[in-house]
Amino acid sequence: MRQKDIERIEIDLFLEGINRRYGYDYRNYARASLKRRLFERIQKLGMESISEYQKLVLYDEREFTEFFNHMSITVTEMFRDPLFFRSLRDKVISLLETYPYLKIWNAGCATGEETYSIAILLEEEGLLERALIYGTDFNPTSIQNAQEGIYPAEKIKKYSDNYTKAGGKGLFSNYFHEKYNRIKIKNSLRKQLTFSEHNLVTDNSFGEMNLILCRNVLIYFNKMLQNRAISLFYSSLSNRGFLCLGAKESLEMSSISSNFEVVGVKEKIFRKKGLASHAAN
Repeated sequence: MRQKDIERIEIDLFLEGINRRYGYDYRNYARASLKRRLFERIQKLGMESISEYQKLVLYDEREFTEFFNHMSITVTEMFRDPLFFRSLRDKVISLLETYPYLKIWNAGCATGEETYSIAILLEEEGLLERALIYGTDFNPTSIQNAQEGIYPAEKIKKYSDNYTKAGGKGLFSNYFHEKYNRIKIKNSLRKQLTFSEHNLVTDNSFGEMNLILCRNVLIYFNKMLQNRAISLFYSSLSNRGFLCLGAKESLEMSSISSNFEVVGVKEKIFRKKGLASHAAN
């Protein structure tokens, strides 16, 4: 048997053990990314094989936490991909403003920067007071950080540049307090936000949303899990609700792609097909 085949068996057994021991299911994650992060951890510990590392993880909960956090590393920032947020403002918000209230779900919100970016956008469009924004992630540490809304001050310039490119109507500094080399998002933005744990791999639909954003999460899933997530989003969207994906993600391979229409090709903004609504035009 080839070394590559043996390695695949080791990974299968490792993921099965993680699922049965801790209840976290990585079995349908995209293998290339998962394998890279797994070997990063193994090499850091100076181990020689996946099997050796498996024994450590199964018997040592602290090491599982380290593995879990390493698998949860995400790249995020305020107004990441500014042109997406500009398109969201121009192509979506103008259609949602006729609704009496809005429900928005930011799935895979990580440490909350994107969720707060949505809140700022809605505030500037006069919609935040009648909106409920839910930010969810499967990592409880990330959720705690998101709830605190505290970020390194060294990121202010990058965040401010993104905000301006995204069509910001004021000053980014209006939305945070700075102290001890940290910035804290103002409470006026936080009051319409709820952060909670939710696992796209195992949990069910999340209410009836007018807008769902899940950007740069599906790239870590295999095709089967991507289909599950898209179906979950579809069932969680209200009639004619909007779905936003990441730049490298698509609905093309989904079994229900025909149930969506494209609003922004480059920006990966889609709309659930359905009966005409009062905000359809």
